[in-house]
This record gives sequence, C-alpha cells and structure tokens, in this order.
Amino acid sequence: MSTPKVFISYSHSDKEWARQLAETIASTGLAVWFDEFDIKPGQQLVDALEKGLRESDAVILLINSENINRPNLFFEIGAALGMNKTIIPVVPKDFEAHKLPLPLKRIRFVTRKSPEETAKELAAAVEAIHGEAA
Repeated sequence: MSTPKVFISYSHSDKEWARQLAETIASTGLAVWFDEFDIKPGQQLVDALEKGLRESDAVILLINSENINRPNLFFEIGAALGMNKTIIPVVPKDFEAHKLPLPLKRIRFVTRKSPEETAKELAAAVEAIHGEAA
C-alpha cells in the first residue's frame, strides 16, 4: 500500500498556520503537497496546482470567511470532485456551516484547533479512508 498524499488548499491569510499544519502532517508519515514546498520558481501555477491535485489522495480545504466565496476555492472543489478525491474541509470553531458551498455541506468537516491537533485528526482520517480504499 502506498503512502497517502494530501493536497492543502488555504487562504494566504492562513499561511503560517497552514505551513505548520503541512509540516505536522508530513511528520506523521503522510506525503503532503503544499504550494510553498512544491511550486518551484518559474513553474506555471495552474499546471503545478493541477499536478498536485492529480497526485493527491485527499484534498484538505482550510475554509475561512476570507476564502469561502473565492474562485480558487471553487476551482479546487470542482477539480477534487471531478478527480474523485477525498475532500476534508477544515473550518474555524465559530464558522457557520450553512455558509459552506453545497458540495461541502455533504461532507463531514473538521473543526480547526491548533495546527498539531488538527494535523493529527486529519492524518488519522486520511489513513483510515485510504486504508478502506485499498
């Protein structure tokens, strides 16, 4: 069985928190696609994002009030659905779930805690889902 790989989508206002999350998930043994680590200077952004999505088993969407209606989020949701990827939304503690886009309302989300706590919960979920699919 191969090591599951997760793609992390985030708003740039969450960059530091998202980086800590990515590093912690990687420390659990999962492979992580994170733009800061995986997009090299000179690479076409759209091509790199698409490749990251295609090569990932799960897409983690860090949702906040800033990115909930952004076109990039909708692109990543659509691509993940079209590629039949596992999607795991992560929402702030006080986020109103009814504001989620329709496809995400049908998915159990994770409530954001510290990057370390959230990473452990996400890694366990991805490993369980990936193990079921094998």
